[in-house]
Amino acid sequence: MIIVWTICAFVSGALMFSYWLGRLARKNLKTVGDGNPGALNLWKAAGYRLGVAGVLFDFIKGYLIILLAVEVGGMSGYGLIPIALAPIFGHAFSPFLRGKGGKAIAVTFGVWSGLTQFEVSLALAVILAVMLGGMKVINKWKPISSEADGQQVVMGMLLLGVYLYVRDAAAMLLWIWVGNTLLIMFKHHKELAALLLKKKKEKEGSPL
Repeated sequence: MIIVWTICAFVSGALMFSYWLGRLARKNLKTVGDGNPGALNLWKAAGYRLGVAGVLFDFIKGYLIILLAVEVGGMSGYGLIPIALAPIFGHAFSPFLRGKGGKAIAVTFGVWSGLTQFEVSLALAVILAVMLGGMKVINKWKPISSEADGQQVVMGMLLLGVYLYVRDAAAMLLWIWVGNTLLIMFKHHKELAALLLKKKKEKEGSPL
């Protein structure tokens, strides 16, 4: 049953609602911003109403399948690891878009909401909100670049691991966090590369 639920979870995550909503609005999200076929670019291309709808659909496809696997399928323990990661990977590498997909942020919130009754997803939201607020203050409320946004998401996921450790979370949840974080880092590799390049230039330009 684990395999069946994992396949169902992957297919659920692979449903690219934001991209399809964009097509209905005659917008090709692949040509917007960084080309990410997710809710953020849908928001930019078609307005906040469709953007919010995209976020909700991406959240639900992660949340609902986990809820069903646990409540209906009786899945628990280590068997939940592949099931929980499947919708995130499905969104990131959707077969409906020939293996390309979004950055899996909204679906990540959905999965963690289903796994922990919103506790961990709320913790992640607080972490990201505090980081965003701090960055806004540092930048004197100037707009933050998409690169900085991506870097904050990765840092937020890393800090979430600290939260899970302090909360003495089950090993199963820690393994899901590891897989989730590695995928988020991969999907934001361009933003991380830009950060490393910036640090390198700063180091080279600093006096000895």
